[in-house]
Amino acid sequence: MKLKPVSLALLSLGLPALAMAQTTNNQLEEVEVQAREQGSYSSNAVQVGTFRDTAPIDVPLTVNSVTREVLDAQSATTLFGALRNTAGVTRSQLNGSTYDNIAIRGILVENRGNYRLNGSLPIINLVDVPLENKQQVEVLKGASSLYYGFIPPSGVVNLVTKRAGNKPVLSLSQSVNEHGGATTHLDWGRKFGDNNSQGLRVNLVKGSEDIGVNNYSGERELASIAYDWKITDRLSFRFDVEHYEKSVSEQAAIRLLPAVNGRVTLPPVPDNKTNLAGEWQQYDANAQNYLARVDYVLSDSWGVLFEAGYAETTRDRAFSRFQDYDLNTGEGQLQIFYSRDQQFDNTNYRGEIYGEVVTGPITHNLSFGYTTNTRASNTPGVTGTQSLFNQNLYNPREIAPQNVTFTGAYSAVTIDDQGLYVFDRMQLNEQWQVLAGLRRGDYRTEDLRVAADGTRTVRLYNAQETTPSAAVVYKPRQDVSLYASYVEGLEESGQAPATSANAFQLLDPAESEQVEVGAKFNVGQNSLAQIAYFDIERASTFEDPTTSVFGLNGKANYSGFEMAWTGELNKQLSLAASALLMDAELQNDGNPATVGRVPENTAEKTASLFAEYRLISVPGLSFSGGLYYTGERAVNDQNQAFIGGYTVASLGARYSTVIGSTPTQFQLVIDNPTNKNYYSTAGNDLIGVGTPRTIKAIVSVDL
Repeated sequence: MKLKPVSLALLSLGLPALAMAQTTNNQLEEVEVQAREQGSYSSNAVQVGTFRDTAPIDVPLTVNSVTREVLDAQSATTLFGALRNTAGVTRSQLNGSTYDNIAIRGILVENRGNYRLNGSLPIINLVDVPLENKQQVEVLKGASSLYYGFIPPSGVVNLVTKRAGNKPVLSLSQSVNEHGGATTHLDWGRKFGDNNSQGLRVNLVKGSEDIGVNNYSGERELASIAYDWKITDRLSFRFDVEHYEKSVSEQAAIRLLPAVNGRVTLPPVPDNKTNLAGEWQQYDANAQNYLARVDYVLSDSWGVLFEAGYAETTRDRAFSRFQDYDLNTGEGQLQIFYSRDQQFDNTNYRGEIYGEVVTGPITHNLSFGYTTNTRASNTPGVTGTQSLFNQNLYNPREIAPQNVTFTGAYSAVTIDDQGLYVFDRMQLNEQWQVLAGLRRGDYRTEDLRVAADGTRTVRLYNAQETTPSAAVVYKPRQDVSLYASYVEGLEESGQAPATSANAFQLLDPAESEQVEVGAKFNVGQNSLAQIAYFDIERASTFEDPTTSVFGLNGKANYSGFEMAWTGELNKQLSLAASALLMDAELQNDGNPATVGRVPENTAEKTASLFAEYRLISVPGLSFSGGLYYTGERAVNDQNQAFIGGYTVASLGARYSTVIGSTPTQFQLVIDNPTNKNYYSTAGNDLIGVGTPRTIKAIVSVDL
């Protein structure tokens, strides 16, 4: 296991660490992140955007939190495994054998801007982000440009790391699955120093990977540290570092056949163990993330914070797609696209001053901030003509390993996104709040392409825009919140996929608008119910079937209702439920092929239900079950075919006991217990198949 990032983090322990943050009423109080109380499916605070350390009921947008207890109950180790518990989440383009490409409400979650670590650092979701060192996974649905700049209005996925609490932690777990995959996880946490002013949480993971498909193998690992130091009553510091990598065989995707008379015929769903690629076709990627934060209390009412972070991901890839096949015989061709030494990095800084001002009867909770983010990517050595092999969908052949000579062609893209913002939560009285924010953004891109013959082309783009946000919140009582919000945003609108004629080209930024009206209820001691109506308008993209050029295609509208319930119904029963009912439509009158159609890979209906029941008669024993429904989805913007809707189940059982003096937990989890075959994803002219049944057993001990 490579522990270099951990060694660097240990050297940093001579620096200051831990953070002070705002509470939900913006008073300056110490916030301590601890391990969640056993049994809680609900979160009492979110850590994303301008709503950091705010109770979910006070956030005038749809926000879903998947807590550590839900992750443990489901033994979830991937982003999609966590986010399937929230409405509107689907896979996009890829089936998840390497990493989770995700869409929310039909809008792609951009892999380099929409995934955040501890509400701040944009990490790069091009390798499976591990969950073993995360306390909860949050989704702030919709537009979030005020705080995060140029990102799509799908939502921000925030990963909150575990931290040392007052109770020491030392746990060791071992999991195995029926396919031969196995993972070992060590979790250690302590507070130390004068008055326990410092805290350290370490997570180490090492495992072999097997998801049950043919020609698939690999391994993954994680090493992470979260360090906190309360230096004085006013000054605190927090530092996170994580290194993770994954090297696995990448399952082949299936390309759509050309349309005949305006319709695409889909092949029958293959057996879920089918893999048309060779086991040697490795997806080899690793990531390093570093994030530091300093908080300083200026007075009883004002404070400042500074954050600095860096994320880097590198990967090699031999991606393949099966195409030009005969539906009767299954004969077709496997095309392989090779890339080596791709590098992506994000550098992020934020400074913010926040506090409280009273003007007459109105209390203003103010934030003034500046953020700058630089994203760079380098894709060297991409071959022009890719390898082609004869392959059969129904009777796959072995694909022999290839020696590939790379050309001198490469692309390099740099994105610089800076912004000044102000946010004001105005408390008019006990019932009414008005929230208003403004961001002035400066966005610049440089897109350099160098052909194999040395020909260079450079595309530059520069935009300065001011985007507002506003919301009104009415609380007739403390456990009920009614709200209406309006948010404008700017997004990078898309990057041409590797298979397009203008591969990797960044499209011009585009505007988005979102209106949301909703209600939230704190139910009982530990449950949150939400219902919201949303309306999002944004730019749409389209790959011309004639030229294979990927570009903008007018507007798309997404509107509908979203509902969720998370928490405990009583001491025995916990619940996480969600549903989405939506209308989505492309609105470019200039393109008759797509106007009025549903955007590709957009499920207008989704639902999830997961429940766990703890037996009174047998203390420590619980049973769980889940159902996850995704409606039909168009395979392209012309709606020339749809992959069918499906429901996948999960089952589980946990038993906690004490053996000798050692707390021990035994767990069994079964995903897709019926071994259903189904198309799990569409988009970018591709479709993918869901994974086979997986039985997993886990043993955990607290030492």
